[in-house]
Parts: sequence; C-alpha cells; structure tokens
Amino acid sequence: MPSGDVLVLIDEDGRVVEWRSQAEQLFGWTAEEAVGQAVTELVRGIGTDAAGRREGVAPTAPVLVRPVLRGTSVMWQVLAAQDPLPGQNAVSGQDVAILKAMFTHSPARLHVLDEQLRVARLPGAARDRPGTPLEDLTGKRFAQAYDLEDPEKEAAVAQQVLDGGEPVLCRLVRAVGDDPGGPGRRIYSVSYVRLENAAGDGLGLVASALDVTEQENAHHRLALLEAVRSRVGRGLNVGAVCEELVDAVVPAFAGITVVEVIEDVVHGEEPPHVPVQEDLVLRRAAFRGPVSAYPVGDVRPLPRGTPFARVLTDLRPRLVSIGEDTAWLSADPARADAIQRSGAHSLIVAPLALRGQVLGVVSFYRHRQEDAFQEEDVAIASAVCAHAAFCVETARRYMREWIIAATVQRRLLPQHSATPSTVEVCQLFLPDPDGGGAWSDTIALPGARTALIVGDVAKQGIAAAVTVGILRTAVHTLAALDLEPDELLARLSDTASRLAQACAALPPGDPMCRESLTAGCAVAIYDPIELTCTLARAGLPRPVAVLPDGTSTELPVPPGPLLAETSSAPFPATTVGLPDGSTLAMGTATSAESVLAPSGPLRPLLDSVGTRPLPELRDELTNALADGRPAGDTLILLARTSALPADRVLALPLPDDAEAAPLARRAARRQLETWGVDEETAFTTELIVSELVGNAIRHGAPPLRLRLILDRMLTCEVSDGATSAPHVKHARTVDETGRGLFIVASLADQWGARHHAHGKTVWAEQPLRPPPAPGFPG
Repeated sequence: MPSGDVLVLIDEDGRVVEWRSQAEQLFGWTAEEAVGQAVTELVRGIGTDAAGRREGVAPTAPVLVRPVLRGTSVMWQVLAAQDPLPGQNAVSGQDVAILKAMFTHSPARLHVLDEQLRVARLPGAARDRPGTPLEDLTGKRFAQAYDLEDPEKEAAVAQQVLDGGEPVLCRLVRAVGDDPGGPGRRIYSVSYVRLENAAGDGLGLVASALDVTEQENAHHRLALLEAVRSRVGRGLNVGAVCEELVDAVVPAFAGITVVEVIEDVVHGEEPPHVPVQEDLVLRRAAFRGPVSAYPVGDVRPLPRGTPFARVLTDLRPRLVSIGEDTAWLSADPARADAIQRSGAHSLIVAPLALRGQVLGVVSFYRHRQEDAFQEEDVAIASAVCAHAAFCVETARRYMREWIIAATVQRRLLPQHSATPSTVEVCQLFLPDPDGGGAWSDTIALPGARTALIVGDVAKQGIAAAVTVGILRTAVHTLAALDLEPDELLARLSDTASRLAQACAALPPGDPMCRESLTAGCAVAIYDPIELTCTLARAGLPRPVAVLPDGTSTELPVPPGPLLAETSSAPFPATTVGLPDGSTLAMGTATSAESVLAPSGPLRPLLDSVGTRPLPELRDELTNALADGRPAGDTLILLARTSALPADRVLALPLPDDAEAAPLARRAARRQLETWGVDEETAFTTELIVSELVGNAIRHGAPPLRLRLILDRMLTCEVSDGATSAPHVKHARTVDETGRGLFIVASLADQWGARHHAHGKTVWAEQPLRPPPAPGFPG
C-alpha cells in the first residue's frame, strides 16, 4: 500500500465521513458499514461479541493520523505508512480519544487560526470567553478577540510562528480592561503552534489561551510582600523607613502612596493607645505619586469623618471606591483636589499599629488605568503595614535613644568654652548620625596658659555620651591639679581602666557589660609667655601647626597607647615652640586622612589659613568634608596663638635668704601701681607674695624666682628648685609658723603647685576688681 494515501477522514466529533477502498482492505469494514460510525467503535481489536457478531479490528499495517483544516472545521486524516515515524506509533482509538479530550476538556481555550490569523474554529465545549457569544469571536483576529494589551505585537509573534514553524509557548499577556474602576484585567498564558499539511506547509495555527489571572495575582502579592520584607526596615529613623515603604509599594501595588506618622512618634515618644484624640497631629512622612495635597514634612490633624480618621479610631483597614462615596472629601478640600487631579479611583486606608498602639496611617491609591483594589488587596495592605509598623517602632526606639544620646552629648560638650586672651579657638564638628563620642575642651590654666583637649570614644548612642561625660569630668578635675599633659593622660587612662573594669563586672545580661571602652585623647598646653606648647597624645593623630610664615608641619609628638589599654607604655610629652600667630590643629582619627595628614586632599586648605579668620577656614573645611567623610564623629579643634604682652609680666630672681620677702613685696607693690590695681587687691597680693616667698625659703631650694602675671586673673608665682609638694598645715594657736599656705588659701581665689624638670612652682590667683563706675565711690 503506498505510503501517504488517505484512508479515512474523521470529523471533529470522531465520526467517519470518508472510508476508501484501501481502508476496507486494511480494517475489514465496508464503506457502507463505516461511514457515520464513531471511529472508536471501528478500531478496537479482533473478535466477536456474545451474539457472534464481528467486533472492530486492528489495522494490518501502520497508519498515521494528522489534523487538517476544512473550512472552519478541524478534520482528522488517517494515512497509510509502511513504517512508523521515529517515536510515533500507529493510531489507535485511545489516540483519538486523547485528541478529542484535549480539544473538548482542556483548561486552555483552543482556537484554530487561519492563515490571516483569524479565529476560524473554537472546538470543544469551552468555546468562548465568558459572556461573549461564539459568533462574536469567529472571524476576528485572535489578539483583538481577547482585547490583548498590544495586539500588533501579538500578531507579529503569531505570524513568526506561522512563517517559521517554531512554536511559542506560555507567553503571559494582559488583556485591556474596559473600566479602570472595574474588577481588573485578565491575564492569559498564550501559546501558538503551527498546523501543517502533508507537504509541511503552514495551514494556520492552534492558539491556546489559559486564564492565569488568579495565579499571577497571587504570585504578584507574594512577591510584593517579599519585597517589602527585604527592603523596608533598613533605615535607622522613622522618615527613612517610611521612604523605604513607599519605594517598595509604588508602582508594584499602588500608583500613589501616602504615609502619615504621629508627630510624637517621629520624635521618639511613646505612641498612644486606641482610641486616639481627634485632634492628634500627624506628619506626612513619605509620598510617592504625581500630585500631593501637602508637602512631605507637613504637620496637621486628620479631618474628622474621613476614612483616615476612622482607621485611627478602630484600627480596621478600609477599601474605598472614590467614585461611589465622595462626601468625606469635603472635609479636606486640598486632598480632594489632589485626588481629582491624579485620577485616583480606588483607595485602601490601613493603620500603622503595633500591640494596640497607633503609629500612623498609610493610604494606597490606584489611579488612571490601574485596576481597582479588590477585597484580597486589603489583606495584602494590612500585611504590608504590619511589617512597616514593626520597622517604624524599631526606628522610633532607636530615634528615642539617639535623641537622648545627642541631647546628652550636646549638654556634655562645652556650652561656653573658656575664651583666653592668648588663644583664639574655633571648632569644626560633624557628628555621626548614629551618635558618636568625640569632644573637645578649652581649659584656662594658671599663668595665662591654656589647655586644648580633643577626645574620641569608640562607642555610639547613650553609651558614648555617658562615657564622654565621665572622661570630660575627669579631664577637668585633673586639669585643676595643674598636671603636665603626659601625667594628665596617664591618670585619665587609669580612670578609663577603672570604668572599663566596672562595666566588665556587671551581670552578663546588662548591655553595658558587653560595651568595651576604647578612647583616644590629645592634650596641648600653650604658654603665651614662653611661646611654647607641650603636647601628648593617646591614639589620636599628630597635631599640625601652621606657622605665621605659612609653613606647616606635623608636630613630632610620639604616639601613646589608647586610654584604658593594659599596655604599660607611657604617654611621652613633647614641647615645641609656637611663635605668635601660629595655628594649631588637633583632630579625631576621622579627620586625619583628609585634613591633618601631609598628603590629605584638604591639607592645602589648612596650610593656607595664614591670617584668615578661623571661622572662615572652618566653614570651608565643613563644606569640603560634608560629602564622603568616613563614619564616626569628625572633630577638628583650631587654635590661633598670641603672645602675652611683655608689660603684663614681672619676672624677678630672688635670693635664698631673709632679704627675699621684702625685696619681693617692694617689687610687687611697684608693679601693681604701674598696672593700676586697686589698693585692696594690691595689699592682698603683697601678703600672698610674702607668704609664698617665705614658704619657698623655709621648705624649698634655690634658685628662687617671683613672677606676677596680669591677664584675666592676677597670678602670683614663686618657683624654687625643690621637688617637695607643698601642703596646707593647720597651725595651733601657740605655733609661731605653719600658717603660710593656709593664709594663701584663705586670701586667693585658688592656689596650687605644678612640677617641672627643675623644681616646682607654687601659684595663687586673684580676680581683678572692676574699676568703680563714674560718680560712685570706689
């Protein structure tokens, strides 16, 4: 039998319409017996039934079955074949049943398209779109019949399959909705397969359209929740979290989103419980969309009677169709105008709430051609807001801690720094957003000297602020003892070590137990009489000096260990000369690479300071450091030095015998008269000078020297070569001596002693009395 001859032609219902002579030879049935019969009754197998009648027979040679298009109907041809094709068996009744089931009961709607890509046939029971008669689809182009979004693109894809034969499977295509406020557009999974004749020529296409709207919407909702969980909550303040929320949901879930947060929550305060006060004010924390009723940052109460206010009363999310109920819009004309201009037609209002406490409210709008919200979307909005509320609450707690830490740090930093006449001080301070631990101090010392201090604690938040407060208190206490920079740092390190040990001894559950203490500090003491500066540093970068001639250099200050380190290394001090008009720069580690280091990109700004005002230099450095600075507080202390005028200092060497005291009193009297010091202060000063000189003669060693300094205070200094420390004695009534320092302590505003390489200096300070006002007795 020749291969390729048509034996049988079967219609779409599986009945024989043609039965040729070759089929009679092959199957044993005559044309009269076969035509009109179901092919499954004719092709079953060999045998007879109980009445002796002949049953269907199997073919004696292999056959092929293929579909063909006849008019608008799909017919099936049975062809003779000498050998089955690779992987292909002869047709059977089961094959026909499978083909019929596919066309009749497939969940995908199958369409036969002709060569012009028009719907020629819709076989099976599910022939049309719901609500669309069959005759309305037949003859239309497939993409137009289903109102697909881009019919030209779909026609191009189908034409490519018809021309090339390569099938295209499972394309996700959205249909165009007629009503933007309707139930939503459908999504179809579309496939195209070419129909061919015996010669392999294209006869048309079989196009399938499977409605996957619900599956895709479910997948989209899950993807949205995953995006919200992964993207919302990274920020460390309430505003940043709200910005992350609107970025995550626009346009994936809504075309417009507004986040409004209770104003107290933004500042870290405890959120109120439900029900809230009607006049509660909220801040517009974030917005995404084309038109906004109010700018971000605007603070106002929510209008009464609106869905937004009701949500804050009962914490129930609401789905609102704007076109159906607009009475509430009259309570907020600005919002109503923005809704109208944006074309919003559907709204979900959901609360930001946690454990019955109200944080704010989120409004999701869909506008223009977006699908209207459905009831399923309310659950998604609630889940999104539940996660956002948790993140907002976390940020609120952090904000509260940050605000407390920042407030404490500001209070701990010097509010009114000492303003010595011989040093002009200007501070550049760029705080870390997370609250760092940098600080600086300017402390006036006896003898017109000034202590310049910069410190940095490697902590954040409240822990850093508390540690800064302790260290600053210790620095001021140690500075009052008139210690040299190296000794001051050594004792400060001991204090930090005891603080670290106290933290380590706390119970394991205490957060402070896990807080390690790492701190650096640099101390410089400037002497405007000797024009020297003595420096020591613990971990911080080298200070830089810019001399009056414009040259700059890193000062050769050896590094010391960080405070509280167990190392026994010392804090070596260095004394350098600083001419009148020099500028000293000290800073934290974050300022080293960019400003203090010789190769720093901003070092030229520092080198060019010259005689420019220090605030001007600070502003330039601040602008240059604003972008790209490293994490942590950036602090630079700028100090411009000046010499104390020579006519404000009396320096007198003294003999080491009984003549020293009268000589010192006479010299002091003359100098005080020259300075115009009032008589009462002059008398007190003579007495102090006499007692200090007498104490040096009795308990000290030569050489002796008297120095009077007129600055913000009147200072009397007596130096000698002994290293013994003076102390006050409380002499009895019968004792003739021992009252010298007691008298000094009673007369002076403050007194003390400092040691140096060649002995010690005992000093006493008195405030200067202002001259009497004109017309009043002195």
